Formats: sequence, structure tokens, C-alpha cells
Amino acid sequence: MKFGIDWLKEWVPVAMPTAQLCDQLTAAGLEVDAVEPSAPAIAGVVVGHVLEAQPHPNAESLAICRVDAGQNGPLTIVCGAPNVRAGGRFPLATVGARLPDGTKVRRAKLRGCVSEGMLCSEAELGLGDDASDLMPLAADLPPGADIAAALALNDTTVTLDLTPNRGDCLSLRGLAREVAVLNDLTVAAPPCAPVPPTVEAALPVTVENEAGCPRYLGRVLVGVDVGRRAPLWLRERLRRCGLRSIDPVVDVTNYVMLELGQPMHAFDLGTLTGGIVVRNGRADERLTLLDGKTVEVDEEVLLIADHERPVAMAGVMGGVGTGVTGETRDVFLESAFFAPQKVAASARRFGKHSDAAHRYERGVDPQLPAMAMERATALLLDIVGGQAGPVVAAASDGHLPAAPVVRLRRSRLDALVGEAIPTAKVTRIFDQLGLAPKVAGAGEKMVWTITCPSHRFDLEREEDLVEEVLRIHGYNAIASRVPLAKLALGSQPSKRVATPKLADCLAALGYAEAVTLSFVDPAVAAILDPAAKPARVVNPISSEHAAMRTTLLPGLVAALRANLAHQADRVRLFEIGQCFRPRADGEGGSAASQNLQAVQRCGGILFGPREQASWAQERAGIDFFDVKGDVERLCGLGGAEVGFAAQAEDPVLHPGQAALVTVGGAAAGRLGRLHPAIAGALSLPRDVFVFELDVEAASAATPSRHRAISPQPAVRRDLALVVGEAVPADRIEAVLRRALGDLLAALAVFDVYVGPGVAAGHKSVAIGLTLQHPSRTLEDRVVNRRIAEAVASLETELGAQLRH
Repeated sequence: MKFGIDWLKEWVPVAMPTAQLCDQLTAAGLEVDAVEPSAPAIAGVVVGHVLEAQPHPNAESLAICRVDAGQNGPLTIVCGAPNVRAGGRFPLATVGARLPDGTKVRRAKLRGCVSEGMLCSEAELGLGDDASDLMPLAADLPPGADIAAALALNDTTVTLDLTPNRGDCLSLRGLAREVAVLNDLTVAAPPCAPVPPTVEAALPVTVENEAGCPRYLGRVLVGVDVGRRAPLWLRERLRRCGLRSIDPVVDVTNYVMLELGQPMHAFDLGTLTGGIVVRNGRADERLTLLDGKTVEVDEEVLLIADHERPVAMAGVMGGVGTGVTGETRDVFLESAFFAPQKVAASARRFGKHSDAAHRYERGVDPQLPAMAMERATALLLDIVGGQAGPVVAAASDGHLPAAPVVRLRRSRLDALVGEAIPTAKVTRIFDQLGLAPKVAGAGEKMVWTITCPSHRFDLEREEDLVEEVLRIHGYNAIASRVPLAKLALGSQPSKRVATPKLADCLAALGYAEAVTLSFVDPAVAAILDPAAKPARVVNPISSEHAAMRTTLLPGLVAALRANLAHQADRVRLFEIGQCFRPRADGEGGSAASQNLQAVQRCGGILFGPREQASWAQERAGIDFFDVKGDVERLCGLGGAEVGFAAQAEDPVLHPGQAALVTVGGAAAGRLGRLHPAIAGALSLPRDVFVFELDVEAASAATPSRHRAISPQPAVRRDLALVVGEAVPADRIEAVLRRALGDLLAALAVFDVYVGPGVAAGHKSVAIGLTLQHPSRTLEDRVVNRRIAEAVASLETELGAQLRH
């Protein structure tokens, strides 16, 4: 909502500086978004009175004018505007003047004639878009008067960022009410006296959908002169509110909307057939709107129609075929109350977010249409002439919004505010807001009963009234106190690693955290989780967000693609979030109707070199073992045993470069390189690695066991074992740890060999064992005996043989 401070002061005589007023409005919940001058800086431009305008002897399109600029004598001005005429008053930029676009006016010779200045258009002064004609000024302005003072351009425009619940402040009337309450002033509203009809011309009105349009008023104005121009004061007010002047009829309807908050529309009466019918659309009906777009409507769309066709989308936009034009002589004015839900549905469905729809969606006072009709009629008769017919009304009071009755308890007010605001002040605030309070009881049992006015759609419950009291009383007037609360000591299960520690670990490993939407593109979801049947979103924000994610990979892939598009060559991303799968008894369907199970997962995606660019590091790319190492570090935070097993056939991961992850013997997730076909389908590079873990399983922890460091010397033994190629190293490790028990201080696999000297289908695995006793020195015979027992266990369980 944009408005000029001078216009607001006509409604309410607030005397404080603009900056203080803006702070006051923001503190009251009407946030000020911008404050700027209402007009660009103009210097050296005055009111010029054209005394004489003669054709230029050397140019047919130019005129030589003698202009009174309030100086010692008339100035000679050469002008090419078609509307320059003797007796007219126009802005005159004198020699030395500087215009908003930076132009400095100089004495110039045009076709042999000296020009001592320049008569200006609206566009040249930055006050409009019309550059073809001079800007006409009122005949009573004195020549030589500074243009900024004459047109009151030293005004300030304020832009409010209103919350959707404060539709009542989308007008000067609503803002004036607020300012008056905040400063204990009285609103001086402009006159809206009924305009008596002088002709009997009328158009019948029928409302078929009374729930969608509980009140509709129409009025015929005959004999109007649309060729006239709206007065400068009205056009200036529209401009300062962000609207451009179109024609006097449209300008008046826009002005009334800004002034009172009631959207209106004007039809060319000559284009309407029979009468007005407010109804729902019909199958195969089309309507071409004022923006030139043709829309197909149906039974869900509320329309304004005549007896032959739709002529407007109710509360949103008029039709192009019935709008006011330069040929219009008779006008039908519309002023109505439309149900907010109906207007919002139409505006969002067709993407037509007009000023009228913006107000109707938030709620327009249902008692306002009659006042707005009289105000618009009076303005139009004064500007374009003509005669007014009677107001034709159709109303269904039973479908109008009922005035809510809300109770506010003294005890509830004190509890939410934190201190007691005097009863008299609370009652006075409600009186000033027009809430007609009724007080009953005393002390903590006191209750205010409020009947909400028709313009306050946002007052529904007790807390709304507390907010009204607080914002008028002033949030800053409430003393700050430190709350007293008993805080329970936080606890952390000993068998689980806290989720934030997982994130900290990944961040320490060089990953950046990504936060992606839970809604994903169904096509991408089908590629990255082909076996799943994701739940569909009932009303998706776009087709790319139409399904609930069953895996974190779609979001991470999208994040990777965005980074690659910005020339990132090394990407490490992780995300911890929920994925949604149907429960076992689910049968698919929408997210609203399906019984979904949320599972928290941790996923990551990697691409690019292993290390950052450095003279000391090779730029080798990451491989499977980099991802495996990161996952092993992550899942080992809780001390649980981390294992890896060969991945069964997975359509998403590359065969031979994928693994299943186990933590404490339980399945925890998977890791590997994206399948080349998947990478190609998603327009990704080939060497992209991913992992995805179940947070509950991956965060498993085992109780910590502490033991003293042995002072005894350690013994190192190396074993070269020949085993089948399918035997994983972790199985060898498990057998050795079980066989050697507490003597085994450390174990490391330091070599794997396949080739000559090793039988086909087998491999040689070299393992370093460090043995140490906690209290005595190990003798060779003891070490040899325990190693022999371990080798025997390996042979029995895995078929391993020592390599000779």
C-alpha cells in the first residue's frame, strides 16, 4: 500500500514528523517498507502563463510563444507541443533549470529564433508518462510560482508492507483510523452524501450466487464526457499511490478504491445487453479480460454477465469488450461485496492478481459498497458531467459475514501481556478502535465482550484482542523481564549419537550442509528410486514439486547441478532430513489421504578432486574408497562396529563400486558411484559418488570402555593369507579379533595382491598384527601359539592358507 503523507493529513491532522509517524506505524504492526520523495528533484521550473502563441516562420510544427514567468517581462519560448495555446498555464523550465533526467536548460536558437527556456510535459518533469503534450496547470496558479510549491510536490510517499490479515488498511480511510487511534485524534472523512437520481435510467441486477456475492449495487450515469481529463490533484494522488492515470472514469474508480478501500468497476452501458447477472461460469464459456488474455471459465468461477455473455471476472478484472472507451457516453457503475474465497480462487487459478483482487482476498467491508457508490457518483458528475440514475441493489443479508462476538478475560490479558494494563485504558482502546466493548465483572474475573466491526475481518479469537490492546498501548511500554522457568537437564541416550554430532562430523570432513525441499519432481524421483511409489501432493506449488521424497538423492542431485552450473569443480554436500514412504498397509495416493511414515536419513554427494588445488597436492579425483572412508568415520562416532558388504544389484549405483553399510551388525544404508546411465539421464558427470544412511541405524553407539595403557612392550607379527577373492577383509578381521582376544592391540591390512604365485580365484591379503599384554611381557612361545591358533581358525572358517 502506497500513500502520500499530505493526503493522509487531510484525513487526520497528525503533526509529527514523517520519520516518527513511520516508526509509530511499524510499531503498531503496519510495517513501513519504504519512504521516498513523491516527486523527483526539480529546480528552476515555474508556472508559465502563455500570453501569445504564433506559428514559427521557419517550422510548421513549432510555435513562438510569449510566456509570463513572473519576471520583468515576457520570455520568448519556442515550443512544438500540439496543446500549447494562448491563455494556458504550463510548467516552464527557465534558463539554468535542471530537470529530473539531468538535462540543464540553456538559451538556444531553434530555426533562427532564440528560446529562453522550455515548456514541459509530465514526462520531462518525471510526473507521468505523457510526453506528447504539455502538462496543463490550473488557471488560478500565479505565473512565476515555483512548480514544486504550486503542485505540492514536496510530499513524501510511504510504502507499507501489510500482513494479509490487515486488509482494512489498504485505503486512506483505514490508515486514518489507525493513526487517529494511535494519536488520540479525530478522523475528518470526506463527504459521501447520497446523490439523488435525476434520471430514471437503470439496469436490472440479478444475483444467482448469493453466497459468492451477498451484495451488489449498480448505477447508471448518462451523458458523461469521457474526453475530459481528470483534475491534476486526482491524477497526482493516483501517481503517488503507484497508479497511472487512464481516463476520468477509471481514475475515479481507482481513487475511490484507494480512498475508501472499495474496489469498483465501470462498464460502457452501450455494450451491455438486458441486465447484469452475477452467476457462476458455464461449460465452454470464454472471457477476454482487460489485459487482452482470454480465459476458459467453468462452474467454479464467479462472473459478472449480461443476458448474453460474461463481461467480467467478479472481483478480479473486467472484460475488454465492455470497458469504458473514448466513445462511451453512458456508464454503469458497479460496487459490490464478493466472498474472499471466491475471488482468491479465481485470481490464483488464472494468475490475475489485480488491485481489486488483492483487496477482496483480504476482506472488504461489506457495508462499504453504498458509501463508495455515492462518493464515486459525486466525483464523476463533477469531473465528466452527466446525470445519475437510481442505485439498483441486490443483497442477501443472510450470506453477509456475521459480526463475530469475542470475549477477552482480564486474567488472560494479564497472562499474555506479562503485566496489568489499566482497565480504563483497555476500554478506551477498544472504544477508539470501534469495537463497542461491554464490560462485566471486576478484578481478575473482568471480561470485555466485543462485537467486531464489519471492516475487521481479522478479529476472531481472544488472542486477537490481546494483540489489539498491545499494539495500541505500545509494545515498548511493556517492561522487559527475564522469565523464570525450571529447565530440565538435557539427556542423551548412551546407545545413540546425537544427530548434530553427525552433521558436525561431516562438516569437519569438508562437506557443506544442504537443505532441500521435501517435495520433488516425480520424474527425477522415479530415476533415483525406481522401486518406490512416492505420495503425490494434492496442490503442488509446481509440477517439479509434486511428490513427497522417498530418498534424499533428488534434492542433493539438484544442489550438485546448481553448483556445477556456477562453475564449482569440487563439491561435497550432505543433508539430514526426513523421507516419506507409505506404511505397509498404504495403497498409494495423495499425501493428504495416505498414511505416510517419516524416516530420518543422512545423505551425501561428492564430485571433483580429492583435495583442494595446491602445489603440494595432486589433483586426483575421488574414488570409492574416499566415500567409504567418510562413511566409516561417520558411522564409527559411537564406537559401534562398522561393516561393509558387497551391494546386490542396485539400478542407481555402479556395479562393483557400491557397498551396503552395517553398523553394529544392522543394515544402515548404502554408498557408491552413481550408475553411468543414471548420471547421463540427470545430465551429471560420470564420477559422482553418493551415500545414504538411516540416521537411527547409523547413529548406534556402544558404551565406552576405558582401560589403562599397557607399559609392556608390543610384538608385531605380519601374516600373508591366501583366501578366496570373494572373502572380504572385515571377515578376516573378525576371526582374528575373536581368536586373539585382548592380546590384539592393533590390526591393519597393508597389502592385497592378485597375480602370479597366487592361485586363480584367490588373493593374498597381508595383515599386520600388534600384540600386547596389559601386565607382563609376551614371550615368543606364547605369541607363536596364539598366532597358530588364529591361523587355524582362519583356515577352518574361511579356508585361508598362509602364503609361503
